[in-house]
Amino acid sequence: MVISSSNIFSKKNLDVVNINTANKTNVKRFTQNGQIQIYQSSFRGSYSSIIRDSLRNAALGRKVLLIQFMKGGVKQGLDNTVKLCGNLTWVRSSHSFDQYNSEEIENNKNLRKTIHESTLELWNFCKKELRSGKNDQIILDEIFLAIELKIIDKDDLISTLENRFISGDVILTGTDIPKDLLLMANQITELRS
Repeated sequence: MVISSSNIFSKKNLDVVNINTANKTNVKRFTQNGQIQIYQSSFRGSYSSIIRDSLRNAALGRKVLLIQFMKGGVKQGLDNTVKLCGNLTWVRSSHSFDQYNSEEIENNKNLRKTIHESTLELWNFCKKELRSGKNDQIILDEIFLAIELKIIDKDDLISTLENRFISGDVILTGTDIPKDLLLMANQITELRS
């Protein structure tokens, strides 16, 4: 007896064990991961449909985590998450690139360091959430920009996605998407203006 989700079972997955002893059957249940979806656009700020869908999913009872890596604001960060519809947790970086102009960041090493540390803090939180199994959907908004700016390591993202524990979907957004990540995706959507 095998208990699985509705996803297609891979014969390479040896995590299922069926042991029959006399009249007793022991079954190990395995959890399959949801899909990896990538939304790509040639310009930033084009993902309002994803945010709309996350609100709808939360209102329908799904537990959703929305992380915006490159957007911040007043009183943002892990200590000031926003809860919507009872099921949507919305987190922005406490210090982000959107809060300052690029010249100010380039000329101020302390500011650049603070932005990088804030983004890494958010990424470490995401890694825990991707492995926790507590969320039905996780959205990593503009994570590819964080990779492009060398704040988040591409291989760390790939490893985390390969070892995630989430029955729902992981949605990644950005402009310049590394080929390795495109190959991991179950769905790729290109948004055009």
